[in-house]
Amino acid sequence: MVEIKVPELAESITEGTIAQWLKKPGDYINKGDYVVELETDKVNVEIISEQSGVLKEIHAQEGDTVTVGETIAVVDDSGNATDPQQEQAEEEKAAIPQQPEIEKQSLEQTQDRPIASPAARKMAREKGIDLSQIPTTDPLGRVRAQDVSSFNANQLSTPAPMAKAPVAPVEQTDGKEVERIRMTRRRQTIASRLVEVQQTAAMLTTFNEVDMTNVMNLRKRRKDKFFEENDVKLGFMSFFTKAVVAALKKSPLLNAEIQGDEILLKKFYDIGIAVSANEGLVVPVVRDADRKNFAEIEKDILELAGKARNNKLALQDLQGGTFTITNGGVFGSLLSTPILNGPQVGILGMHSIQLRPVAIDAERMENRPMMYIALSYDHRIVDGKEAVTFLLRVKELIEDPESLLFEA
Repeated sequence: MVEIKVPELAESITEGTIAQWLKKPGDYINKGDYVVELETDKVNVEIISEQSGVLKEIHAQEGDTVTVGETIAVVDDSGNATDPQQEQAEEEKAAIPQQPEIEKQSLEQTQDRPIASPAARKMAREKGIDLSQIPTTDPLGRVRAQDVSSFNANQLSTPAPMAKAPVAPVEQTDGKEVERIRMTRRRQTIASRLVEVQQTAAMLTTFNEVDMTNVMNLRKRRKDKFFEENDVKLGFMSFFTKAVVAALKKSPLLNAEIQGDEILLKKFYDIGIAVSANEGLVVPVVRDADRKNFAEIEKDILELAGKARNNKLALQDLQGGTFTITNGGVFGSLLSTPILNGPQVGILGMHSIQLRPVAIDAERMENRPMMYIALSYDHRIVDGKEAVTFLLRVKELIEDPESLLFEA
């Protein structure tokens, strides 16, 4: 017997929640197969089996909290544990000379006596499964061991579940129905950290607006050629990322953090990009953004956003950011006050682009595509002058996007 334990995850993570069992008792597991998905404060981690065998016991249910080093399952790696795929291969070899007889049996098959391999019948008896309910892809209609192993009795009458959260029975409050839903571990962590930032940082927000005309015209002219050469779309995020890096170089305190009574000035630019995933907001990091071109930044953002939405982010994808950009405009937000992503001391909020009348000069007005931008910052080390200077620099660079090419 081999125990499956919660592995070491990261220095700051000591426990997690069982999100989903990917295998069930009785399933055969190959070495390296994913067995269970564990939800931690930051990411979901899939735990593998270090040994081939049959999953005999599960010691924690979905929704349970488990700690690093805790045994959560047991695998039987004895010689009696056989691989259904290996059995199938052996059965198929033996079945080759019996093909005419099998075809005859297939024609005579009845609903109460389906054709099945001996291994499949044995497994079905042990699991209490009716062979006639099990679908098979065998061209002759024969039920195989792997069909029984992967069969879920609920799938015949119950549709595939959507993303789930533990839900208690409907309750009554003052005679009206309410539903109590348990917060996921990640949502609990997000909530506690946001409250912590509000309580520990002297957060202030300053605003400005950006005329997006030149960026939009540049994208329109270059988007086809850019996609043809780089196999990725030219979006707004690469422009803002480059502008933020350039502005941080002029306002270095916004690329710092507070450690006790010291300020840690960072000489690198790892920019966090906030992404809304099913389990809540996550902030994967574009590393060394100052050294990357527009295409490299767009590819990084596309990859990280895809991993976030599919719960495939690794811990290293989320750690060590120096500054964050969040874009509420994708959801229609016109203006908001972003909350700091501690221990960072600055976050830039982007918003919806809307046509608004703008004074071109004393006599002319034009409708221009305008975006409000917001900078939230920790006033303990960042003064208003530096914050305003930073935001103004971002505005100038976005309104003159060609100038980004000359930023060191």
